[in-house]
Amino acid sequence: MKRSSDFVVVGGGVVGLTVALSIRGRWPDASVVVLEKERECGAHASGRNSGVLHAGFYYTADSLKARFSRDGNRELTAYCRERGIRLNQCGKLVVTRSDNELSDLDELFVRAERNGVVVERLTAEDVQRLEPEARTVGEALYSPTTSSVDPREVVASLVDDAAAAGIEVRTGTVYRRRRPGGLMTSRGAVAAGYVVNTAGLYADRIARDYGFGEQYGILPFRGLYLHYVGTAPVPKCHVYPVPRLDNPFLGVHWTTHANGRVTIGPTAIPAFWREHYKGLSNFKFNEVLEIGIRESGLWLRNTQGFRALAWNEMRKRSKRKLVRLARGLVGESTATGKWAWGSPGVRAQLFDTKKRRLEMDFVCLGDDKSFHVLNAVSPAFTCALPFARHVVAEIESRLPGNRSRGRTESHFTEVQDIVPIESNILPTAHSGSGASLNE
Repeated sequence: MKRSSDFVVVGGGVVGLTVALSIRGRWPDASVVVLEKERECGAHASGRNSGVLHAGFYYTADSLKARFSRDGNRELTAYCRERGIRLNQCGKLVVTRSDNELSDLDELFVRAERNGVVVERLTAEDVQRLEPEARTVGEALYSPTTSSVDPREVVASLVDDAAAAGIEVRTGTVYRRRRPGGLMTSRGAVAAGYVVNTAGLYADRIARDYGFGEQYGILPFRGLYLHYVGTAPVPKCHVYPVPRLDNPFLGVHWTTHANGRVTIGPTAIPAFWREHYKGLSNFKFNEVLEIGIRESGLWLRNTQGFRALAWNEMRKRSKRKLVRLARGLVGESTATGKWAWGSPGVRAQLFDTKKRRLEMDFVCLGDDKSFHVLNAVSPAFTCALPFARHVVAEIESRLPGNRSRGRTESHFTEVQDIVPIESNILPTAHSGSGASLNE
């Protein structure tokens, strides 16, 4: 590689692509390059997720997930309509399996009100009229704005948008390490004025190359789904259980996809290496050691109920167990027949090694040379468009010529008093020290 760029985005998932587009929108004259290690964008979490556009009522009102889910749902829905991308506006039911869950259902309703998200409280009779295949104990919540899309179609459209905007997307290009004035890749050196790390499962490692995130590490969790291949009646909308509000997973649920197919899942099985999708594929011994030590500590201390979580999730590797859990949300005759395993996904869940906890909200770190998106897990797909703008605002506040907050290692806070850049966008890679990499 002989080219240089004002901005280099590492990672071509939905977050990386939308951040690149937002950078281009903010600074139209800047050169922007996206580096993606796979042969196509969205090969990992972005292309393997369920495609559900969440409404934003699971999260506390002070969280970024709440605000970005609400806004992202609306914006991505409009984007799909404009681009002709398949959109299934089927809605979501959150049902209770026992009276013990009613208090948490009440809390979800309160969060919806505080977050400005429309949800409706339903009786068991209301549920039967709305979705005859669903069952609830006492009450349920209905979210009319929750929908589903094909995530690969969205990613492909964003790649087209990037090309139209003059953004170069270099696939098959693996980040290797930081070097003065830029970075080294599997295809050579790249000069970079500013580096944005949206590398998902490897974001923590890249952040440490830039001196950030020593207290953080990625814990991968493997998500398995079952596709229904029978002919019995199936739910026409998403059917979810009331989740445990103290951990970031939503439990086994029924998803109606953009193409009308129905799946149950996912699991959240602790993985032993980062890209632990199936068998020994992508096996890396050093990752097994690193992650094994981290997970062993969680098990011994039982952090956030990790023992019960890990044990219950491991049992879901059984098709029979997974189906039995899902059937607790629907009627006895719903989706009887055959199920087939779908393509697994891996969740890049961030773990704080000092506070010994799984991070629940988005976490990003950065300064005037680089910015690192460390915890962009579900519902990051839904949140992508407003989240990307927020990332760019955070970057802008750190650039030379702004009232930068300098080096920051914390969760996002509201950006205030951002001063627009008046002259050059950056100390660009086309001049100064960066020129030495322009071989």
